[in-house]
Amino acid sequence: MTKLNRKFTVAPMLDWTDRHCRYFHRLLTKKSVLYTEMVTTGALLHGDPARHLRFNQEEHPVALQLGGSEPQEMAECARLAASYGYDEVNINVGCPSERVQKGAFGACLMAEPDLIAECVSAMQATVNIPVTVKNRIGIDDQDDYAGLHHFVSTVSQAGCQTFIIHARKAWLKGLSPKENREIPPLRYELVYELKQAFPHLEIIINGGITTLEQCQQHLQHVDGVMVGREAYHNPWLLAQVDSALYGVNDTFQDRKAVLAAFLDYVQAQQAAGVALNHMSRHILGLFQGMPGARSFRRLISENAHKQNAGIELLRDAAEKIA
Repeated sequence: MTKLNRKFTVAPMLDWTDRHCRYFHRLLTKKSVLYTEMVTTGALLHGDPARHLRFNQEEHPVALQLGGSEPQEMAECARLAASYGYDEVNINVGCPSERVQKGAFGACLMAEPDLIAECVSAMQATVNIPVTVKNRIGIDDQDDYAGLHHFVSTVSQAGCQTFIIHARKAWLKGLSPKENREIPPLRYELVYELKQAFPHLEIIINGGITTLEQCQQHLQHVDGVMVGREAYHNPWLLAQVDSALYGVNDTFQDRKAVLAAFLDYVQAQQAAGVALNHMSRHILGLFQGMPGARSFRRLISENAHKQNAGIELLRDAAEKIA
């Protein structure tokens, strides 16, 4: 089993981290581990697996995040993930949305560590790629360290070696998914304490991280960091990860050079029938903070959906940047 270096990872984000987004992010960072959007077991077993699982080979290392809770279904989906060439399969025990709860997966499974352990066992018996878990520090009134410790202890005994922990609890009733990312307080100290209790496990921290300086501070206490929305809205952050955290040269020093590299991909994908706006939406934040960034975003947002829109639109938008 290949050991992934998860010092820096980009979070799975529904409707955002599709294969076009991941290709763009991989241009910016060669070392970070990238995660898919959450895919449910039902979508894979009763839908079109190829639509959900295909990816560009350039995306490696890339992990599939699964939503589900039935051990044999999870095992079959892990087998599919491995057959497509994913480097890891991750179990979602963190999403608090009502739709996810109705499917009996996501954050509500924090209350069922034995079931998650069963899923891990069944999946690891089926595949040779790592099976990891992304969870919260707790749910509802269960937000004490003892509950988190019990969850990790139980699931790790089934063979899970890597836990990605969003350092907020989730309120399953009364808060929207967006509010659940903002209202419950961040408790990084609980994740640090967990690493001290389980030094043999890989503990990755997630939640509220927006700078590489913060990443470096967390890495003094845990094994890795996962960044979500900041990486999406300010993707140039990723262009500095390789040198700052992995000690290798960054691929690009100039944002327009990144865009030029992405245009080759866009052109090839358009030739295969992909609409421009399915790709261009992921680059809207590339020039964040620079003069002309708002004009760049507006020109793309208002025109990329049009039938004849192509890479010339993106070139014209880049001209708006000083």
